[in-house]
Amino acid sequence: MKQHDTVVVTGGSTGIGAAICQHFLEAGLSVVNLSRRPLGWSNPKLHNITVDLSDRLATEEAAKETAKDFVVTGLVHNAGLIRADVIEDVDLHDYDYLSQVHIGAAICLTQSILPTMKARGFGRIILITSRAALGLRTRTSYTATKAGMIGMARTWALELGSYGITVNTVAPGPIADTEMFSAVTGDDQQKLNAIAASIPVKRLGQSTDVADAVAFLAGEGAGFITGQTLMVCGGASLGSLSL
Repeated sequence: MKQHDTVVVTGGSTGIGAAICQHFLEAGLSVVNLSRRPLGWSNPKLHNITVDLSDRLATEEAAKETAKDFVVTGLVHNAGLIRADVIEDVDLHDYDYLSQVHIGAAICLTQSILPTMKARGFGRIILITSRAALGLRTRTSYTATKAGMIGMARTWALELGSYGITVNTVAPGPIADTEMFSAVTGDDQQKLNAIAASIPVKRLGQSTDVADAVAFLAGEGAGFITGQTLMVCGGASLGSLSL
């Protein structure tokens, strides 16, 4: 990422998003955090825009504001959440909600910043999907929309590569220091140990593991990588995973 440019991070107030923001700020970049609550750090290059990405109109307004006020050549769409249910109980309202947050918001934000990226001949778009896109019990709406992000990124990679814009996805596995993971596992240490034991590297992930992968794909040295999914899962994508 060019030092004088701005990267937009969605859902940057906690967990993976906060780690991504921290990395870019430490690298000297300006960061715009689009989230339901601000990132509670003081940094002159950090700009918080409060928005609920499930609200399409509010997202469109935030996208216009961001494109108007900042030279954006990087987007990391990290915001996401789970609406868990077995197939018999899946509520299509949950699917619509996740579809807007995971996919609709990504489309809206990308459309708003593409003119600047094309004009600069440089852009990095990174969508945070999930290892669960390969399949996970009780995750019908979540996996459908997260898998959709992968297909969408591959399509954008084909359309935007000639402009110097790369589009990739990063798929985290079990990341211990996130609200989403804690909501699923609670503080059951026995369960946490069992999950860690099921992962080839024998540990749970940390938000910084994902941030490091994002930083690599956001760098100028990753210009020959596009349309790809980088699994940051300790090898959990190589077999089944029980949460």
